[in-house]
Amino acid sequence: MVSFSLTSTALHSWVTLATGVVRLGPLRISGYSLCAAVGLLAALWLSQRTAMLAGLRAEPLWDAGIFTVAAAFVISRLLLIVRDAHAFLRYPLLVLALPSFTYLGMATTAVATLIYLRRRKLPLLRVLDAWAPCEALLAAALSLGHWVEGSDEGMPTRMPWGVASPIGRVHPVQLCAVVAALALGAVLLALLLRQPRPGLVAAVALLAGGLIAFLLEMLTQPDLPVGWLEPGQWIAVASMLAGIVLCISPQTPQEAT
Repeated sequence: MVSFSLTSTALHSWVTLATGVVRLGPLRISGYSLCAAVGLLAALWLSQRTAMLAGLRAEPLWDAGIFTVAAAFVISRLLLIVRDAHAFLRYPLLVLALPSFTYLGMATTAVATLIYLRRRKLPLLRVLDAWAPCEALLAAALSLGHWVEGSDEGMPTRMPWGVASPIGRVHPVQLCAVVAALALGAVLLALLLRQPRPGLVAAVALLAGGLIAFLLEMLTQPDLPVGWLEPGQWIAVASMLAGIVLCISPQTPQEAT
């Protein structure tokens, strides 16, 4: 009993979780970063299974996933440096450590990925189908990271499902997003198993994912609006419109192969 107590105490002193930070001895890791890393690895692993279901070889899809991750990291850092080159020259490590994956970074990464897929002659719709369940899994991990970190909190509420926060009881939008993303991923995987026409799984992902994001944004702490909607809601609307376009677009012979 004494030995177990000493072991438990030593483990607790070496591994702790407080205020969204995981401490492993002298190493401190953001809870969000840990969830993102685990989710990314899980998404890449799942892509090796979904590739075959979408009629693709696993190795090229793995390479495309690694390229997208690398492009997102490099582009986000470059945009951060360009935005404030003076601060980067004075505090390079501090600036590079800042979170910087903005909407512009996401759009630029998407363009770079499209160019990569075209150069590697990978069928776009089949790649999007294979990636759809993986992206849902990654979205669930990121939402869990927001909950651990305490960011992207919901609006105040008196409903019984509210959770405690520094501003009082709020809607647990992060946990709702985790459940919704996992459920959507399961639906997309089941649809992919039926081997529908290329692009249909991606269309469902864009439509359903956009609708979920739009509704959850209504329960999240407000951001500065752009016109009638917040930036996240505009992205959700664009996602739903892209899903509708994929649904009604005729299939070309190149997409069928």
